[in-house]
Amino acid sequence: MTHGAHPRPDVTYGGRVRRAGGLLSGSTVVAAGMIGANAAAYGMTIVAARLLVPRDLGAVTALLGILQIGTVVALSLQAVTARRIAVAPDQREATIGTVARVSVAIALGTGLLTGLVTVALVGALDLGSIWPALLTGATLVPLTIMGAMAGVAQGAERWGSLAAIYLANGFGRLVFGGGAMVIDPSVTSCLIGLAIGSWAPVLAGLPQLRRRSADGPPESRRPFLREAVLGSHALLAFYALGNADALLARLLLSPHDSGLYSAGLILSKAAVFLPQFVSIVFFPLLARDETSRSRHRAVLGVAVLGLLATVATALLPRLALVAVGGDQYAEIADRLWMFVLAGSLLSIVNLLVWDALARHAHGIVTSLWIALTSLVVATVVLQVGIVGLVASVITVALALVAFVLVAPTARARSITTGA
Repeated sequence: MTHGAHPRPDVTYGGRVRRAGGLLSGSTVVAAGMIGANAAAYGMTIVAARLLVPRDLGAVTALLGILQIGTVVALSLQAVTARRIAVAPDQREATIGTVARVSVAIALGTGLLTGLVTVALVGALDLGSIWPALLTGATLVPLTIMGAMAGVAQGAERWGSLAAIYLANGFGRLVFGGGAMVIDPSVTSCLIGLAIGSWAPVLAGLPQLRRRSADGPPESRRPFLREAVLGSHALLAFYALGNADALLARLLLSPHDSGLYSAGLILSKAAVFLPQFVSIVFFPLLARDETSRSRHRAVLGVAVLGLLATVATALLPRLALVAVGGDQYAEIADRLWMFVLAGSLLSIVNLLVWDALARHAHGIVTSLWIALTSLVVATVVLQVGIVGLVASVITVALALVAFVLVAPTARARSITTGA
């Protein structure tokens, strides 16, 4: 090092220690917030199961599925906002100004489109009224705005604020959605409560969109919107891949086996989303890192968590059985570890999707659609059973992870050799 040169703070030993400490602290806070939020949302589902008749519970479950698909836009807004703030912190105020201008319009458009699509499905979903459909669209308006607010907190690494937004979202569902069903146990009442409760995270995140200064030229909206569309496409592809086996089980398996598979999916979904705090906390670092080091560290963290969960499930299948419904699903007790492994691999895929969004590299979308096509074709042609279907998910997810991790390295070596 030449005299007078200053090493980057994050390259020195002290910088690395501070960065590691920050990641650990952020991971703890965000993990606690996400676990609390998921527990509260799960509590709302339990309230619905207790209070609603099976027909109404099925309708609420279907509408919650539509809401999950609709939140792809919110997640994309969060990713784009967080990436821009992380890579250009000096432009934070301009980014916040752009987000504040476009998020409301995007939210209204998302809510309107979802409401219209759901209205068209009223008959197929046997809702009995258009009000639950319209309320589903209305619920997505604040949830989409929440995505922009969460993106500001994530990009600025305000982990306490981000956790508060997540907790407000979960408990807003539980308090207002659950409370509405206590007053009137019906689909419409549940959706009224959810539509009201979805404003709780907006109130918690409102300070994130307040600009400290209005100085400087505003950012152009077009690049932001283009990046948001590309991000929505990538996240939609992941959700399609991650939920394909649930639909395939319904189509290919007997009603009994389909029910058994659905029970296994409870553990699979938990394995997918519980390590998600790693993606959230690592995202700003992934956006700034021009090497693959942070990606490999994040993948290693998620992989270790998945391995521990898989081994624990394999060693304690009877305990895992309690989490999926008890002895009525005892037929798959010895195979539950396969569902956890499948979910763990999909959680790595989820991390790699967020890594691609952080680096503004959207080539992973093609790989996701190819993986989905391969899964559908293989399972339909082979006419698989329960084990065959979950094994197919494991195989496709493992191949996808290997390709996404290895392909950039192989391409770089090829370019180096050619040079």
